[in-house]
Amino acid sequence: MKKLLPLLFPFFLLTSSLQLQQFTLLTLTPQSVHQNQVTNQSNFSLPIYHISSFSNHTNNTSTFADRIHHDSARVASLAHDLSLPLDRYKLTDFGSDVVSGLSQGSGEYFIRVGVGTPAREQYLVIDSGSDVIWLQCIPCTQCYSQSDAIFDPSTSASFSAVTCGSRVCHLVSGTNCGSSDESCGYMYEVSYRDGSYSKGVVALETLTFGSTTVSGVAIGCGHRNHGLFTGAAGLLGLGWGPTSFLTQLGGSAGGVFSYCLASRGSSSEAGSLIFGRTEGVPVGAVWVPLIRNPRAPSFYYVGLLGLGVAGVQLPLEEDMFQLSEDGYGGVVMDTGTAVTRLPQQAYSTLRDGFIAAAVGLPRTAGVSIFDTCYDLNGYSSVRVPTVSFYFTEGAILTLPARNFLIPVDNSGAFCFAFAPSPTGLSIMGNIQQEGIQITFDVANGFVGFGPNTC
Repeated sequence: MKKLLPLLFPFFLLTSSLQLQQFTLLTLTPQSVHQNQVTNQSNFSLPIYHISSFSNHTNNTSTFADRIHHDSARVASLAHDLSLPLDRYKLTDFGSDVVSGLSQGSGEYFIRVGVGTPAREQYLVIDSGSDVIWLQCIPCTQCYSQSDAIFDPSTSASFSAVTCGSRVCHLVSGTNCGSSDESCGYMYEVSYRDGSYSKGVVALETLTFGSTTVSGVAIGCGHRNHGLFTGAAGLLGLGWGPTSFLTQLGGSAGGVFSYCLASRGSSSEAGSLIFGRTEGVPVGAVWVPLIRNPRAPSFYYVGLLGLGVAGVQLPLEEDMFQLSEDGYGGVVMDTGTAVTRLPQQAYSTLRDGFIAAAVGLPRTAGVSIFDTCYDLNGYSSVRVPTVSFYFTEGAILTLPARNFLIPVDNSGAFCFAFAPSPTGLSIMGNIQQEGIQITFDVANGFVGFGPNTC
């Protein structure tokens, strides 16, 4: 007979659904500008796949270890880059100084995108912490293994080399262009702190999302690529900078994109990614202001006031999560990081509060970066304390248990999915975002947490 732990209130079942409590609704005014040409429809959606959907890994323990390794690499990179001098974050070329979610952030969520004319489908990692759009291209001097055939620009009627007189070349400095008719011929380079990289040329190409085509998208066509990219062809940057896909869409999407990341182990095989204000802004969403950081203009910062366990806000310093005037600290929402990182003091307070409230939950040894784990082998379900984020404007996001207590092996070990940050920077990772409809209204500067789940 399987065991069931006693109910402790207020708690969630491990399989419970999202609840949003004590939210204040903010009314927004749409605004947009037109740039790229979008055909068939201005609001479009597509499925998001978790890496496990097409990974060849069968050993859950080794897969977990690999993901944590890459996740830690991304966090170290973000922490390092966001502590550098301000001038590092000026846009100097198409991909330089932009941290990708591919190798640095475990890059766990993919979309299916048609590239070129005729469209050839490719898996691209979605990354809200990067502006760059790139994929591997033939001729490939050096390429890693991917699920689909490597894109050959010579077979695409819409592939166009960027000239020196183009808008893209004005965004990219250091191209050494001569006349305006001369091919830009600029070699972009995206490099990562674990030694991974993508190098190639800048071009304009058509991308297809279902029945919607978007022409004239600035992309990087990578001829030299290296790293552990788990089958993806490249990356779709959704950050706040000038070369991200959302910025290039301009008024075609109304400055809005929305995603719902399917929870690990759920019955849903894929989540969804929606571009456009009509379908992307859900009725009943609760909005939190986005914060712009000149030190890191690609990242989406949010105002976080505190954390809570079992419905009670924890005692933390008021400025614990504040973004300083010189651009340090703060809280970044990032699809490329899996595990939420918090400053050491905040993490310790949250962890200790959770342990104290999780009466009767059997402890076990820590695993990897997790120091708080439980042995749930033999249990059909358990009830655990809630964990909440207290945002500005009075918004409170209470997580379902699966968003903070996750399996780490095949033996019933579950760990508290938070970890300390190496600096004062906090990162809200994709595990904590799973199953929640999240909308970025970049045009108006808000992020919304919707009532729908996936």
